[in-house]
Amino acid sequence: MGPFAGYSMPLWYPEKIISEHKHTRAQASLFDISHMGQASIVGFNAASALEALIPTDFKKLPYNKMHYCCFTNDEGGILDDLVIANLGLDYFVVMNAACKEQDLKHLRDNIKTAAVVEHTENALLALQGPKSVSVLERFHPEICDLDFMMIDNFPLSGVPCIVSRSGYTGEDGFEISMPVENAQALARELLREPEVKPAGLGARDSLRLEAGLRLYGQDMDTKTTPVEAGIHWTISKTRRIGGEREGGFPGADKILPQIANGVSRRMVGIRLKKNVPARTGTKICLDDATEIGTVTSGMFAPSVRAPIAMGYIETPYAKPGTSINVHIRKKFYPGEVVRLPFIKHQYHNSAKMRATKLSGGNQNEWTSIHTRSWVGSNSFRWYCRNRNNWFCSEPARWHRLYRITWDGQRGRCTWWSFGDWIR
Repeated sequence: MGPFAGYSMPLWYPEKIISEHKHTRAQASLFDISHMGQASIVGFNAASALEALIPTDFKKLPYNKMHYCCFTNDEGGILDDLVIANLGLDYFVVMNAACKEQDLKHLRDNIKTAAVVEHTENALLALQGPKSVSVLERFHPEICDLDFMMIDNFPLSGVPCIVSRSGYTGEDGFEISMPVENAQALARELLREPEVKPAGLGARDSLRLEAGLRLYGQDMDTKTTPVEAGIHWTISKTRRIGGEREGGFPGADKILPQIANGVSRRMVGIRLKKNVPARTGTKICLDDATEIGTVTSGMFAPSVRAPIAMGYIETPYAKPGTSINVHIRKKFYPGEVVRLPFIKHQYHNSAKMRATKLSGGNQNEWTSIHTRSWVGSNSFRWYCRNRNNWFCSEPARWHRLYRITWDGQRGRCTWWSFGDWIR
């Protein structure tokens, strides 16, 4: 056990970090990540309120979809990176453990039209690895319908859970939020599955580094912009220069010009040519010992079978293939700038997923998906809101909507779903 963000966390289990790392890549591992913050933002104006704090398009975020995004400050720095999901009646937020108190304060201080509710009553587990979907299908067969960065409510062994297909390892996997009183029992059930073993914080760190995933407080902070950190893709096109809702978030006057004109330093991957790991704070230099950057994360990577690192380098030297040196214990060791990630992501994106139109009409206005209710034993009736009017769908055997559009001429909605589950 070791301290992390004010919690005592399992760094590894009896099989140790490398074994846990390899098992996650090959089978499935269970991580206890209950230290992370969970909250809901409830209110009809929640999307607009979030967009005033985050450079992401929440107004067009479909029901059951998630965004990876960042809080930014007035200087364009990153206050925290987080995941926000549209659950219909609320937006579900998962925050970093070390930042959750300041994140909640930031939300409550700035959102006046919606309620911010912390979920201290919920635990959070992550099941990660290529076999994770096979395991969870035994608990609920419809879980396989989720694609990467999708989320829904599922009962697992009778426990009401919020399950997202997401994670921090680069593998296919799921994060499961559940009442804390049920967490231990559900974790034991998952660990009884033959593919599943427990894994600790050490393996989670090596897995995320191989996947090129940034760690807040180490790879990015309040002095790092999303563009410098290489996560400018989190800034939606609608919020960029020329977009429908250009700017309007903290630090926009610095971040948006950086997208257009570039930055002086960039996050890069580094692969070392000697079997010596470069740790956080290691200086990155040219052959003549000129310092050009700093390592933010580094270790020996079990899957890559070599020491790897991430760090910031002056932009002229950030091109993949550039030879560099790292300064470790008064010696210089050769390395090379490489593209991130170090391993290919294995996220699940179904080739069969498509939108299915349930009724016709000329669509000219978005509506908001709010909730659903059971009709009989296997059908849903969906409810949505358009301006001041409420609409409900006919009962249908599908449980996840892509979007709803409004046909102003006919005064009705067009309902869209994923797949071919229509009666």
